Amino acid sequence: QVQLVESGGGLVQAGGSLRLSCAASGRTFSSDFMGWFRQAPGKEREFVAGINWSSTRYADSVKGRFTISRDNAKMTVYLQMNSLKPDDTAVYYCAGRRGGSMVTIAGGVDFWGKGTQVTISS
Repeated sequence: QVQLVESGGGLVQAGGSLRLSCAASGRTFSSDFMGWFRQAPGKEREFVAGINWSSTRYADSVKGRFTISRDNAKMTVYLQMNSLKPDDTAVYYCAGRRGGSMVTIAGGVDFWGKGTQVTISS
């Protein structure tokens, strides 16, 4: 059974930084798509960033501020978030999909973590 466990969320002031981590287990990881989605209260879950074996992709709202990376040996995906804004406040979910196709909609995700809260104060 695949498990994704997020860590690194918290409360920071606007302009600050956080790094989220997602540790995967239960499946060979290196060839899969991995990504981050987020969901704010009253809003749908939205794509934030994704990574496969050859490329990365970002939502327009986070380009230039967030960086996704992976360490296949540790089966871990990271999301470095800089220049944080109050609009970035949400629960951030780690996401995985079998195979390497980039996924930008929640319906295309095979595996979800339980989420980690990120709160940005103004």
